[in-house]
Amino acid sequence: MSTSLHEYSSSLVLLLIFTLIFLFLHTAINLLSKRNHNFNSAMIRKPPPPSPPKLPIIGNLHQLGTLPHRTLHSFAQSYGPVMLLHFGKVPILVASTAEAAREVMKTHDLVFSNRPHRKMFDIILYGSKDVASAPYGNYWRQIRSISVLHLLSAKKVQSFGALREEEISTMMEEIKQGCSSSMSVNLTDLFSTVTNNIVCRAALGRRYSGEGGTKLRGPLNEMMELLGASAVGDYVPWLDWLGSVNGTYGRAKRVAKQLDEFFDEVVEEHVSKRGHDAHGDDEMKNDLVDNLLRIQKTDAMGFQIDRTIIKALILDGYLFQDMFVAGTETSSSILEWIMTELLRHPIVMQKLQGEVRNVVSGRTHVTEEDLSSMHYLKAVIKETFRLHPPAPLLLPRESMEDAKVMGYDIAKGTQVIVNAWAIGRDGSYWEQPLEFKPERFLNSSIDVRGHDFEVIPFGAGRRGCPGITFAMNEIELVLANLVHQFDWEVPGGVVGDRTLDITETAGLTNRRKWPLIAIASHPA
Repeated sequence: MSTSLHEYSSSLVLLLIFTLIFLFLHTAINLLSKRNHNFNSAMIRKPPPPSPPKLPIIGNLHQLGTLPHRTLHSFAQSYGPVMLLHFGKVPILVASTAEAAREVMKTHDLVFSNRPHRKMFDIILYGSKDVASAPYGNYWRQIRSISVLHLLSAKKVQSFGALREEEISTMMEEIKQGCSSSMSVNLTDLFSTVTNNIVCRAALGRRYSGEGGTKLRGPLNEMMELLGASAVGDYVPWLDWLGSVNGTYGRAKRVAKQLDEFFDEVVEEHVSKRGHDAHGDDEMKNDLVDNLLRIQKTDAMGFQIDRTIIKALILDGYLFQDMFVAGTETSSSILEWIMTELLRHPIVMQKLQGEVRNVVSGRTHVTEEDLSSMHYLKAVIKETFRLHPPAPLLLPRESMEDAKVMGYDIAKGTQVIVNAWAIGRDGSYWEQPLEFKPERFLNSSIDVRGHDFEVIPFGAGRRGCPGITFAMNEIELVLANLVHQFDWEVPGGVVGDRTLDITETAGLTNRRKWPLIAIASHPA
C-alpha cells in the first residue's frame, strides 16, 4: 500500500512539473509571438500623422486665427502634406497637397463622402436638408439627383443663356453711364448685383431688387458669415451653451426665420401662378421653383418632396459648392479677384483685351458662342482660381470607416479639411507659385472641374459642385464683356491703393477686405 501511495505521489509530482513546464513554454511562446506581431506591425504601420502641440479640452482650436487657410498652410510647412489636429475632442485631418486631396476625394471618395454634423447648418439650412450639408445616404443621393438631372443639366443651363446676356447688358449700360460722367465704378457692388439678378431670375423667376432685394440680401450676407463661424459646441459638446450666451444661436435662428418667411412667399407666389395658369405649358415655367413644384406634383423622383425640401434646395442656390456655386457669393467673389489681378498686371489685361476684341471683332457685345475661342480668358480665370479660391477650405468631409491616407491610418469618424488655398500655392508643383501668370495654363490640360487636383475650387468626387457649368458660363461672360467694352484703370489716392490691396476677409468665402473701385473708359 505504501509503495503504491509513493508511486502515486511521484506521478502527481511529475505531472505537476510537466504541467508547469508546459504552462511556462506556452506563455513564453505567446509572449514571443505577440512581441514579434507587435514588432512586425510597427514595421508595417505608420504612426498617426504629425500634429502641432495642443491644449487640453480645446485642442488646436485656439491656433486657427482669423484666416484659418493661411494658418493651416503655415502648419503644413512644418508638419507635412497631411497632419492631424484636434478641435476639442474631434480629430481633424488636413490635406494640403494635390496628392493628399486626390486620396481623399478620389481614391477613398466613398469613405470620405459624409458631412460632419454642424449645429449652425442645422439651424439655418432646415436641419441640414440641403445638398451641401446633408449626411451621405439615400436622402442625399435623391436630392442631388434632382439638382443634377432636373435643374442643372446641360440643356437647363443652356436655357438660361438669354437671361445671362440680358442681365450683363444691363450692367454694361450702368457702367457706360459712369463713363459719361467720369465717375469711378464700384465693381464689388456691380458684381453682387449682376450675379444676384441672374441667380434670382434662374432660381426664383424674377429679380429681387429694391425693398425685396434688401429683404433677401441682408439675411443672406449674415447667413454666409454665420456658416463660416465655428460653433465650439460642435467640438466640445459640454460648451454648447456658449452659443446661446454669446448670441450666435439667436442670430442664426433670426436669420433662418427671415429666410424661411421670404422663401415661403416665393413658393406661394409660384403656387398661385400655377393655379391661375392651369392650362399653360408647364415646360415654359423654367425657373428652379417651378421645376421643384413640377417634380413634387408628378412625383418624378419616386419620393415625396415637401415644402421644407423645396426651400432647402432653393437656399442651396446661395450656398457655395452647390446648385449655382453660391450664386451671388462665390461668383461675385472670383470676379472681384480676377479684376483685381488684371488691374495689378496691366500687361495681362492688355493681352486679354486683345484676344476678346479680336474674337468679337466689330460687335459690341460678347455672346456665349464667342467664349469657346477665348483660350487666354479661360487661363486668366484658372490662374485666379489657383491663387484666390472662393472657398479656401472646402467643406469638411467625415470618414465613414477606417482608411489609409498617404500611408497613415485614419480612424472612422475623423473629419477631413482640404486646403484648396494651400494646394494652389504649392511650390513643389507650381513654378513661382505666388506670381499671377495665366500663361502657365495655356499649354496645360489642368482644369478646375474636379478631374485635376492641383486646382480644385469646386471640390471633386461625390461631394463636388454640380453647378460648375452654370457658374463658369456666368463668370466667363461677365469678364469678357467687361474687358471688351471698356478700358480700366485704378483711381488715384487711398481708394486706388485699396483697389490694389489683396487683403482678405474672414468667413465661409474668401473675399477682398475693401470694395473694388476702378475707372472705366471707352476704348480709343
